[in-house]
Amino acid sequence: MDGIDEQIIGILRTDGRASFSAVGRQVGLSTAATAARVRRLENDGVILGYQAVLDADIAETPNGLEAFIDVRLSQDRDSEAFLTWSATVPQIRDAVHVTGPYDYLLHVRVKDTAALNRLLRALKAEAGAAQTQTRLALRAIDGTAPHDR
Repeated sequence: MDGIDEQIIGILRTDGRASFSAVGRQVGLSTAATAARVRRLENDGVILGYQAVLDADIAETPNGLEAFIDVRLSQDRDSEAFLTWSATVPQIRDAVHVTGPYDYLLHVRVKDTAALNRLLRALKAEAGAAQTQTRLALRAIDGTAPHDR
């Protein structure tokens, strides 16, 4: 392994999806020469693989929590503004306007209780929720846990 190999590894650590031509331009090699070096590094076991790094709050995980959150908006909060905000939050799968003591029912999926807590705090601080009530999904009608579906 030489200095160029180390440069290639550094680039791939930052961007594992970088093309051979882009890497080659950065290290001063042709596309074919760069591809050959990367393949050699893979064959020699220096590069073991590539992975996607996901935002744990957004990515669905087998151990994630599925929940339903009733939301009562504060008097001064506009429903359309709430729906617009909700559409920007990846953990919120659905937001429906409902009758009864609450204004909206949210169907959410989060990584864990810490992520659920952050979402509840954001609902109050950013979305104008005056009150929330949360229920965790324990099993579906077919008897499976929510994360098994």
